[in-house]
Amino acid sequence: MNILVIIPAYNEEKSLPGVIRDLQDHVPQADILVVNDGSKDRTETVARDLGVMVLGLPFNLGIGGAMQTGYRYAEQKGYDSAIQFDGDGQHVASEIKALCEGLQQGSADIIVGSRFLRPGEYRPSFFRMLGIWIFSTVLSAILGMRVTDTTSGFRAANRRVIEFFARNYPEDYPEVESLVLLHRAGMNIGEVPVVMRDRTGGRSSITPIRSAYYMVKVLLAVFIDLLKK
Repeated sequence: MNILVIIPAYNEEKSLPGVIRDLQDHVPQADILVVNDGSKDRTETVARDLGVMVLGLPFNLGIGGAMQTGYRYAEQKGYDSAIQFDGDGQHVASEIKALCEGLQQGSADIIVGSRFLRPGEYRPSFFRMLGIWIFSTVLSAILGMRVTDTTSGFRAANRRVIEFFARNYPEDYPEVESLVLLHRAGMNIGEVPVVMRDRTGGRSSITPIRSAYYMVKVLLAVFIDLLKK
């Protein structure tokens, strides 16, 4: 497949070198695109020095805006598949093979890497785990299938999804809502087990208060999507 790895990055200058080296070692056939989401540090300079493609946004749009930028690039350049890969070092490049194999089977248009389908070292906080459980319960009911890791940002999308996301992508906290949009568009969703690590640089912006806000906001967005014709 003609593969583009999209890395949305905001203030990830410390972790990016390790992330990109990991990708170059394990998926040398893939092109790598860093979408610098208005970083205030040297993220864009570091990415360019590492020799990968870079798109710089003039200010911080959030993960939704950064990923849609990447999908639009993938659509315009004719990529067959796109991999969403975080810039904080949590994702493991060797696991991309499992996502691509799931995509090549043809039964799903998007494959989500799940941290919970097999035992691993990933141990989220109580509030994050609570949110993951609630989202998984709600989306399993909506999609009519069991989904275990709706907030995972480690995903492989085929050409059909690339074209859809280039035009339709949630702006804020998009992982959960984007699956609902795909379901309503008649696309199939699959999961494969993956291992993830703790972030290697920076710090998460998700505090307990923000976790509660995130949960309520995303659930409201999902229910509004379901009411739309």
